Amino acid sequence: MCGIVGYIGNKNATDIVLNGLKKLEYRGYDSAGISMITDGKLKTFKKKGKIVNLENAYDFSKYKSNVAIAHTRWATHGEPSEVNAHPHVSFDGKISVVHNGIVENYLELKNNLQDKGYTFKSQTDTEIIPNVIEDNYDDDLLEAVIKAHKVLRGSFALGIISEDEKDRLIALRDSSPLLLAIMDDGFMIASDITSVIEHTNKLVFLKDGDIVDIKPDSYTIYDCDGKVVEREVTEVDYTDESASKEGYDHFLLKEIHEQPKVIEKAISLRHTNYVLNSNEDMFTDEELKDIEKIYISACGTAFHAGEVGKYAIESLSKIPVITEIASEFRYKNMFIDDKSLVIFVSQSGETADTLAALKEAKRLGAKTLAITNVLGSTITRDADRVIYCYAGPEISVASTKAYTTQLIALYFIALRIAKSKGQITDDEIKNIIEAMEKTPEQIEEILKNKDNFKHIAQEIKDSKSIFYTGRLLDFITAKEGALKLKETSYIHTEAFPSGELKHGSIALIEPGTPVITVATQSEITEKTISNNQELIARGAKVISITNEGNNFVKDASTDLVEIPKTLDILTPLLAVIPEQLIAYYTSLSLGNDVDKPRNLAKSVTVE
Repeated sequence: MCGIVGYIGNKNATDIVLNGLKKLEYRGYDSAGISMITDGKLKTFKKKGKIVNLENAYDFSKYKSNVAIAHTRWATHGEPSEVNAHPHVSFDGKISVVHNGIVENYLELKNNLQDKGYTFKSQTDTEIIPNVIEDNYDDDLLEAVIKAHKVLRGSFALGIISEDEKDRLIALRDSSPLLLAIMDDGFMIASDITSVIEHTNKLVFLKDGDIVDIKPDSYTIYDCDGKVVEREVTEVDYTDESASKEGYDHFLLKEIHEQPKVIEKAISLRHTNYVLNSNEDMFTDEELKDIEKIYISACGTAFHAGEVGKYAIESLSKIPVITEIASEFRYKNMFIDDKSLVIFVSQSGETADTLAALKEAKRLGAKTLAITNVLGSTITRDADRVIYCYAGPEISVASTKAYTTQLIALYFIALRIAKSKGQITDDEIKNIIEAMEKTPEQIEEILKNKDNFKHIAQEIKDSKSIFYTGRLLDFITAKEGALKLKETSYIHTEAFPSGELKHGSIALIEPGTPVITVATQSEITEKTISNNQELIARGAKVISITNEGNNFVKDASTDLVEIPKTLDILTPLLAVIPEQLIAYYTSLSLGNDVDKPRNLAKSVTVE
């Protein structure tokens, strides 16, 4: 979502924060802005649209500064506009703030400030913050921020500068991600590692309630009560090159092609000669033995991974698993207690709905396990145990390699639980891992057939609606394919269980309607073939994704995509690859922004 970058030090802050801001473009945004202290005065520049609009509108080479804050905004309160863009400045024009998150009590605070004579320009909740700070200001910016924090309710990542204190940058984290980067010639704050990694790999992952007082040559971290606290400095294994396109036209295409490599790594780290590793941060067999109920909660693509995880755990360990979308989780009676294990899946580790569900599960006494791709993210600190995806940076908003590595993590969780419950033999574990180890090479085979997916994209790109169907695991894969296609192409795309078509959905089928069928599950292939025939009889153009050599599905399809044979339980790893490529090439053929679909954000940090 919104992105924050700030710098204080000996270099030109304007150049550093604008460059850092560009590294956050993948998150999705509708406006951009920057504030700096230059020639002793606070200057603020904002523009609707892309960062390039901001750079074209102003000659920033004229403004030299040692401290600056910048922001990309994804609209929540108020439409995308220059006046609603960040940074927001206090009524006296001396304090500037960038903010990720939401001020829940902004109307109450706004009324109080208006009674004191303050006026406001924007429709945003954020404009409240610099004015609350101004209202509490008495020659000490840090003290004013601490006092303001006590009356603000909601979620905050803040960067704050003041004209009256020209060598000071204040940062605050509370329920919204923010990190401090330690450079040789200064310090940066950012909502994402990609903004800072070209300058340093020494990072401090701030905790909720942390307030950082940063000078050009030092920093001090305080808690919400103003007491000094210590936070670990982490040196991360991450490079600027790993977040570049490396010759690919788009990050999405690059990340699709990276899947064989990252899947191979994710598998190899979890076993030794087909014996499950016990060094990963998973619950022990002793801790798992009393578990009676398992839940999985996530959002979007991560939820689809969770649904595959449910199927795998139930199939291998014979324990029922309940899946629930994270945004619904804490508003339902989930019957969770201390004999429950709740697994949370989040690519970024900062998904607001998922973090709220995690908090509720812990309140109810459950054991909590997080699956994430981001070291130091909030979920890694809040969950009892953490399992990493090892996917590397995923820049494209549409998730690909994070999804398939989430599947690997969930398959190994299923094996661990099944092993702890005595439901699987060592030989069975070996057979499954051996089949898993073949998937990187099998994905490479699929990636060679690009022309086939380009052809399908041309066939479907002008459709007003496209449907995905499937049964059992295939229906989960169908839902992920539909999500990928709709979010990148903007075509109405929907997934239906194949067996439910005749109970209403088949009324939507018209001559020429594209339907993409996933048919990889051997036990119900005949049923899926019958459903395909029903669709073809009503004029649908049926494109089937199925195992190679399945001539029965071929005969019940108008177009065919074949994937290599594997165990039924592992087909989601392979069947999703054609779906990703179809989405990519359809988006490309329509001229869309492939890596940054409209209205979407990579890290959804507000509910």
